[in-house]
Amino acid sequence: MLAYVFWHRPREREETAIYERALCAFHSSLARSLPAGMIASASYRAAELPWEGDGAAVSAPAYEDWYLVEDFAALGVLGEAAVGRGHRTSHDDAAQRSGAGAGGLYALLEGEACARSLGEATLAVWVVRPPQRSVESRRREFAELMGDGMEPHSSTLWRRQLVLGPAPEFCVLARETPPGVSAARLPSGWSVSVQSREVMWSG
Repeated sequence: MLAYVFWHRPREREETAIYERALCAFHSSLARSLPAGMIASASYRAAELPWEGDGAAVSAPAYEDWYLVEDFAALGVLGEAAVGRGHRTSHDDAAQRSGAGAGGLYALLEGEACARSLGEATLAVWVVRPPQRSVESRRREFAELMGDGMEPHSSTLWRRQLVLGPAPEFCVLARETPPGVSAARLPSGWSVSVQSREVMWSG
């Protein structure tokens, strides 16, 4: 399973309420007629983007949208359907109000990803490793670490597949921070950022 994640902010801060209604309308439109291979989606309001850090000066609230799809083929179908018949009006309404944005593509490593787990994921735990370690070593070590304390029915572990922007390499969506990714448990050189989010839409 893959997740396309899109981070964004409204073009005008004073239009935040209108922007949020437009976002929820687009997700609702997709849910009423799911494109082939799409599983679920969710939209969250966050205080900051994963790579900004505490105290970053921002001009508007941050938003994070998750789109779950079965595979790469389904991702292509979603991209075409989002601006196609039945969804284009709601998509364009949100897009024309959107300012800066960035994307990321993640693969599911552990947990049960579905509309329910997205709706319960009020925390996003972003983990970044030192770049000098090999990919296979990192994947093996992190999977072993995450196996400690993660609730598979309400938490999911994701690994970045493509570099589409400044997105961190790993993410855990959960209701509370699992012991395996606490700052005290991470190996030397790793960093973790825990972000609270408000679920605006999930389905």
